[in-house]
Amino acid sequence: MPVDFTREDKTVIITLNRPEALNAFDPELAGAFSKALIDFMEDDSLWVGIITGAGNAFSVGADIATLLPGLKANSENQFKAAPNIMRGLKLWKPVIAAINGAALGGGLELALACDLRIASENAMFGFPEVSLGLIPGWGGTQRITRAVPAAIAAELLFLGRPISAARALQTGLVNKVVPRSDLMTAAKNMASGLCKSAPLAVRMAKQAMIQGLDLSLEWGLELEKSLNDYLVTTEDFDEGCKAHLEKRKPVFNER
Repeated sequence: MPVDFTREDKTVIITLNRPEALNAFDPELAGAFSKALIDFMEDDSLWVGIITGAGNAFSVGADIATLLPGLKANSENQFKAAPNIMRGLKLWKPVIAAINGAALGGGLELALACDLRIASENAMFGFPEVSLGLIPGWGGTQRITRAVPAAIAAELLFLGRPISAARALQTGLVNKVVPRSDLMTAAKNMASGLCKSAPLAVRMAKQAMIQGLDLSLEWGLELEKSLNDYLVTTEDFDEGCKAHLEKRKPVFNER
């Protein structure tokens, strides 16, 4: 299977499983990954996603031999067949990238499309597309400037040279760097922490944060208010307040 879909309580671990190709996206992997994301999005029992790669790489992006040749022939439709969180799919559930090695090209774009990023010490990050006569096409040029200072973004986009996990942490590209052996434990601990929060509130916090980037402050405040006005009508809000007053842990039911 090109993608493994493993459930652990309210968390799903989605593993890109083409280790022999450093988890490069060919058409089969792209389709299977899209299906896994949609299954996660539509499953009410799953609250948090972790995305990682099998073997020694997170992903080196598009498979040059099989995916890139279709760019000219299908430039207008390349994303419609397999929507994903980089382009074409709005997923408000939180997603953690557990970056176990190289995250290059589309692999870095995938990491950027996740909400939280934990990297192993051996990970590296880069956009080599300019060496192929391309630019990142899965949102890299847009998301990298929202994640790191403009000078760092320009360095990655224009020079095509990768940076280390340590430098990625220094620039704010990742949240945490851990030894390779501790990566999945760290990602699962973060997912467990997210699952303790009210799931609807987490999703609407993500929606407000992301959609607010494209709005003026005035309209962003209106979006925030409308989402919060809805949340105060939910059972989870009632439970959160009640649990706080009763000095116990809340039991949220996504309602």
